[in-house]
Amino acid sequence: MTNRFLLILFPVFLVCMSELTVNKYPSKLVLFIAEHPGIMLFDILIIASIFWGLMLILRRGWLAMLIESIGVMALSIAELFKYGTNGNHLMLPDMMLSGNIISLKGFAYIKITTRLVITVLMVIGYIVAAFILNPKISKKLKLPVRFVSGLACLSCCVLMVIFPSFSQPLYDVFGIDTKPANNTFILNEKYDNNGFIAFFMQTGSEGFVGGLSEPDNYEVDGDSVIESYLSEPEEKDEYFKNGKPNVIVIMSESFADFRAFDELKDVIGSTYRNFDRAADMGYSGTAIAPTYASYTVRTEFELMFGLPVKSLDDPSMPNRVLLDRPQPTVPAYYKSWGYNTAYIHPYLASFYGRNKIYANFGYDTMIFDTDFTVPVEYFGTYFDDNTVLSQIEQLLDESEEPMFIHTTTMQNHQPYTQGEGDEFDNYLTWVRHTVDGLKAFLTRMENFDEPTVVLFIGDHFPSLRGDDGIYAQLGITSENCDTLYEQKYILWNNCGLDNSVLPEENVSVFYLPYAIMEWIDAPRDAFTQTMIDEMLVTPVYSTNYNPNQAQNEKLDALTYDHILGDIVAPSALDTLGGKKTAAEVEAENQ
Repeated sequence: MTNRFLLILFPVFLVCMSELTVNKYPSKLVLFIAEHPGIMLFDILIIASIFWGLMLILRRGWLAMLIESIGVMALSIAELFKYGTNGNHLMLPDMMLSGNIISLKGFAYIKITTRLVITVLMVIGYIVAAFILNPKISKKLKLPVRFVSGLACLSCCVLMVIFPSFSQPLYDVFGIDTKPANNTFILNEKYDNNGFIAFFMQTGSEGFVGGLSEPDNYEVDGDSVIESYLSEPEEKDEYFKNGKPNVIVIMSESFADFRAFDELKDVIGSTYRNFDRAADMGYSGTAIAPTYASYTVRTEFELMFGLPVKSLDDPSMPNRVLLDRPQPTVPAYYKSWGYNTAYIHPYLASFYGRNKIYANFGYDTMIFDTDFTVPVEYFGTYFDDNTVLSQIEQLLDESEEPMFIHTTTMQNHQPYTQGEGDEFDNYLTWVRHTVDGLKAFLTRMENFDEPTVVLFIGDHFPSLRGDDGIYAQLGITSENCDTLYEQKYILWNNCGLDNSVLPEENVSVFYLPYAIMEWIDAPRDAFTQTMIDEMLVTPVYSTNYNPNQAQNEKLDALTYDHILGDIVAPSALDTLGGKKTAAEVEAENQ
């Protein structure tokens, strides 16, 4: 009877322990169970299905408990640390970064509390009791029967995730919140409604809903819907009338201007003084970033492709969506115009798979943390931004051709625990260091003897703690979070370019590459002309910033064409060569 009790109670016990880990307080768990009994029952059934699947296959109860406990508790602890670090909850796509666990550990605020230790010890104690008492399935039940039955139990959980048509009715029956979560704060509210396990399952299911569909009449050799969207490019006898300037894109990690919140102005003081001075040296505006607090590669994608992540259904990591082929990117355009191209990122080459994926982006040179050829200094945990700026200057000095350089900095990445103040004070100290270096860099560039253009923009607002962080203190919710997607940018040049062609209103980040192309009088094809024209029609296209915004069929179709289609629209690959259709890529992979 004791063994039967251990087996029957285990799913309930593990659900409670995992939810207790993330809720931290028993009172919150009790309140959640009282308010959401259906969701609690759903969680128990999911955990029971996995447990009995393992039990049938492995036969011994303690072993099945051990395997499932390791998986579920590891996820719940990861959720605890992730939300405590940056206010974002753990989702299935985050598992794609599990190979970079050492790097992720460096980002996180990991605090081993007494409650966490007690919870883990309780789970270990339960498994030890099962090991001693050794509940198991009788040998009379033959292995083939057990194996098939076990797989059936495990398959139910898999089907819940990969077949939304199967899971959606069940979510409705158990009262699970399935409303679309179009930005981080709506997503966090959904988590509060669903709890850890149901949230992880339901958001995992969302990844399999819909997906990008091929536009109607999409053909590479016939009349194509893409061709109907393309504008006629403006014909000129001469481009680059002021010469080919170096183009430098500085995407500053976690840089944000918190002066957008009046409540913080006394705390901020003169932090951004040199940012304003740098802006006065050039042109400044506001761009709408596609992410907040994390997923740098979203903003990086928009700057490198000049396409909206909204048109890709807002994946956390759009670089993982790409086909393995030469990509029609912004740097590829510059390469086709005779530029040398370089990518600089002072961190691990393997993080987000950049070293492999970005090799298709048209960069002549990629410089990661171990590739720097200038003296390296640190500010806080990571490379000093001034080290990155020195590397940019060295590349400019050594190149005989004009350069296009994209750099994604690292200095201001979390954790913000180093320094004399709290994490927000420390963050402001690092931001001040960034803008001081930027102002000095632009001053040096004023005397540089080559025409040069610089774009400076932050990738997203910083990751600042979840429940007790600055965003919670400001009362940010899904109703008032749009400010957190607004990024101030600076466009600067030393060659007298006409600022009147630059956008006066807020625009999405993915339009900035085309604003620069128009600014420097770069050649245009039908695709770049279309994007320049669309910037006037739909200046902001962002799910996070405007959750209720209707889909733009033109932008969606052009994005599909370049990312997953046959690249019918003109691109730099028409000049550089190497263009592969989606069918050709698929054939190579078979």
